[in-house]
Amino acid sequence: MSKQKGINQTQENSEINLEIYSAFFEDLKNKVATSRYKAVRMVNNELILLYHHIGSEIIKRQELYGWGAKIIDKLSKDLLSEFPDMKGFGTSNLNYMRRFAKEFSDSQFVQQAAGKLPWFHIVTIMDKLKDIDARMFYITEAINSGWSRSILTLQIESDLYARQGQAITNFKEQLPSIQSDLAQSTLKDPYLFDFMSIGKEAHEREIEKALITHMEKFLLELGKGFAFVGRQYHLEVGDQDFYLDMLFYNYILRAFVVVELKNTPFQPEYAGKMNFYISAVDAVMKHKNDNPTIGLILCKSKNKIIAEYTLQNMTNPIGLAEYRITEAIPENIKTGLPTIEELEMALNKNLNDD
Repeated sequence: MSKQKGINQTQENSEINLEIYSAFFEDLKNKVATSRYKAVRMVNNELILLYHHIGSEIIKRQELYGWGAKIIDKLSKDLLSEFPDMKGFGTSNLNYMRRFAKEFSDSQFVQQAAGKLPWFHIVTIMDKLKDIDARMFYITEAINSGWSRSILTLQIESDLYARQGQAITNFKEQLPSIQSDLAQSTLKDPYLFDFMSIGKEAHEREIEKALITHMEKFLLELGKGFAFVGRQYHLEVGDQDFYLDMLFYNYILRAFVVVELKNTPFQPEYAGKMNFYISAVDAVMKHKNDNPTIGLILCKSKNKIIAEYTLQNMTNPIGLAEYRITEAIPENIKTGLPTIEELEMALNKNLNDD
């Protein structure tokens, strides 16, 4: 047996090292996924440019030859006949293409911005929004955050554009300008917890538990970059125990965010307590490369003047916003429904009667 043949047999009979193979497979999997994602993005970009071109050409021909709406019907029929394997040439979609070209006439913008969004994201934005600034806001956020169409719709319907950056804060006084602007734009007012059905009079701990139960939706409402650290997070300061309602880390702000929930209107003493919590987190948990910890107080309501006066004298960056809970069942209906105990009693009575 030759030396080369012996090597080949050894290689064929050797066991595959699962650890090495796993790393090898993981690398290949990531490469395939990345390449596929890039290919999809390239195809999407070409599709958006094609739709914009078709819409522009329809407008041009209608203006040049005086063609009316019937051109859409004829063009749809002929395109579907010529390209039977392609979707998207129905009359409804051709009308959207025309509208797209008319309302987004800047081809450079289409290539740079809208081309990064799937077509039906753009259709959703056209259908639900008229204001140019609002459209640009949602386009930018959808691209940067990778929103699905359903999430985009949810954010539009919750009026995120009007709420974003509206929290009352002292960030300009307590943070460097670059971080101040970013932190301000991260917070909103009010926060909408419409994914819970716990009643408007729920206690703070009940609200906390419900938010943790719906953590994915809660993080979506908080915004981009938030990672959950803990609920009733324990800190020991001066041999005493303190518990933060909720603690987050925002990797965009590169800072811890302490969230305190109050099921009452805002009171000035809430800010004093938050000021202490922020100092404690900075002393105990903050890494030297982290930015200053930020506090967010969420209340049922607030007096704007009292809130602004209170935050002026705080030494740490604090934001204040209201929260809203939309109940699945209105209170007046809920109170009229039987309780679990009443249902059980009725069931047992029926069984006994039988």
